[in-house]
Amino acid sequence: MQAEWEPQSMVQLTWPHKDTDWAPILPEITAVYEEMAREISKREALLIVAPESLTSDIKHLTSNILHLTSNDTWARDHGFITVEETTALGPQTSDISPQSSDIVLLDFKFNGWGEKFEATLDNQINKHLYDQGIVKGKYESHLDFVLEGGSIESDGKGTIFTTTCCLMAPHRNQPLTQAQIEARLKEYLGAERVVWLNHGSLIGDDTDGHIDTLVRICPDDTIVYTGGDADHPDLALMEEELRALRTLEGRPYRLLKLPLPRPIYDPPVAEGSLVSDSVADSDRLPATYANYLVINGAVLVPTYAKPDLDAEALRIIGEAYPDREIIGIDCRAVIKQHGSLHCCTMQYYQ
Repeated sequence: MQAEWEPQSMVQLTWPHKDTDWAPILPEITAVYEEMAREISKREALLIVAPESLTSDIKHLTSNILHLTSNDTWARDHGFITVEETTALGPQTSDISPQSSDIVLLDFKFNGWGEKFEATLDNQINKHLYDQGIVKGKYESHLDFVLEGGSIESDGKGTIFTTTCCLMAPHRNQPLTQAQIEARLKEYLGAERVVWLNHGSLIGDDTDGHIDTLVRICPDDTIVYTGGDADHPDLALMEEELRALRTLEGRPYRLLKLPLPRPIYDPPVAEGSLVSDSVADSDRLPATYANYLVINGAVLVPTYAKPDLDAEALRIIGEAYPDREIIGIDCRAVIKQHGSLHCCTMQYYQ
């Protein structure tokens, strides 16, 4: 499985529409999607999945559109997961055998994060993309196995990161054991090892602890991760796990800690308010800076109108990706449905 920073051919967005949970804030969330679309299309091809009724609204953003309705818009979790398959071209004549590489499109089952939400329409998008020739590669169906793109991270050289709280959560792949799930991940994703993190989760998270809200793998054995606060003591335990972790070569990782945004509530509560009835009646939203998207030449980073913390997060992510432009995108609207920027997207590779 490729690392996210490898050369990409395209990024998919599944567009918000009136029949999704975005309906109450449709203009607000559409503006965020339009900003993401503009930044992506400056650097690589953009694919949009949307009902045909929205064609006139989005055709100025891309001509690459699949006319299809969806239950929701989380392309990270219903989109294809791609891997690169290498094949020897002939007998070895030197230290390096000639090889060819092919993209394989893995179609896993998406079931609304453990049957929490209806996902039948979302789960059919990949086959339509393939059958209409919009995505290129060898199609592999793994619809007997539940796996969301946000639940795994790859370093592009044989290590997959995930969390036990997500992949072992109810209504995903029972009665498979952890060892059986790990064996499938290694087989399907071409991994040498799977790193299971046993700690870490965000208040308000619907996914049971997706890795892409917590820990991101970066070039040069660097890990960017979400720091905690008094309400998230489990994140400190996750940090201890990361400090004890070693690469396949036996070296410690370079760790860069991201700040956790100060609490954001829905309905809103004034920043700095003491715990009160107004706070108790609001839901804390799972804001995280780790949910960024790496694209060709840039990193799109969620921000939350917290100027000091936003700037710190952009700086830290810039340390991890010094050769890319770091672009902040206000994702306060996105977290109202308990996701963020990376969750909205899925990349494809050259």
